[in-house]
Amino acid sequence: MTDADAVPFDLASMRKQYRAEGLSESELAATPVEQFARWFQQAATDGGLFEPNAMVVSTADAEGRPSSRTVLLKHFDGRGFVFYTNYGSRKARDLAANPHVALLFPWHPMARQVIVTGTAARTGRDETAAYFRTRPHGSQLGAWASTQSSVVGSRADLDTAYAELAARHPEGEQVPVPPHWGGFRVVPESVEFWQGRENRLHDRLRYTADGAGGWRVERLSP
Repeated sequence: MTDADAVPFDLASMRKQYRAEGLSESELAATPVEQFARWFQQAATDGGLFEPNAMVVSTADAEGRPSSRTVLLKHFDGRGFVFYTNYGSRKARDLAANPHVALLFPWHPMARQVIVTGTAARTGRDETAAYFRTRPHGSQLGAWASTQSSVVGSRADLDTAYAELAARHPEGEQVPVPPHWGGFRVVPESVEFWQGRENRLHDRLRYTADGAGGWRVERLSP
C-alpha cells in the first residue's frame, strides 16, 4: 500500500479519555460470577449497549492457529458461561482438539471489558434441548439449514434449504433438536474486570482460581 492508498484517518490521534471513577478491590464481589452479574446488569440496563451478551470467543486449533468470532452468551452461573453453536463449526472443531478458550465482553460505551479464560465442554443434550425450545421458530429452522463454517454455493442455496425446512415444519409445529447442534460451557480459570481510567492508567482486577475451590484477586498493571 502506498501513501496515496492509506486510510484517510489519523489513527495515531484517535483516542478517548476514559472515566475518572475506577474499580477497587474493596468493591469486588466474593466470586467472579457474582461480579460479572453486577456488571452485566449495569450493561443491560443503562450501559447503552446494543447486545450486552455479545462476546468475542477466541479458540485455537490443534496447531495453535487462532480464530475469533462474536457469539451470544445464553446463560451463566457458578458452573460457567454457556453459548450454543453447530458442532461442525470451526469453533467447535477447534474446541474438540483444544478446549482452551477465551471470552471477551467489549462493553465500550462503559469503558469496560471482561475477559474470561478457561476450558470448554459440551453441555448435556437435555440442557441443549431445553434451550433449543426457547428459540424462535425461524432460529430453530436456521440451525438445520446452515452447515456452519462450510462453503455454500450461493445465498440462494441457503434460502432454498430454509424454505424446504419451513414447508416441512410450519410455524406452530415442533422442530426436532439437531444432533449436530448444541452448547458449550466455559469453566473459568481466570476472569479479568477491566475499567478504563484517565491517562491510560486503567484498573485491571483479575480473579484466578486457587485450586481449592476459591479465588484470589490480583491487580494487573495497565
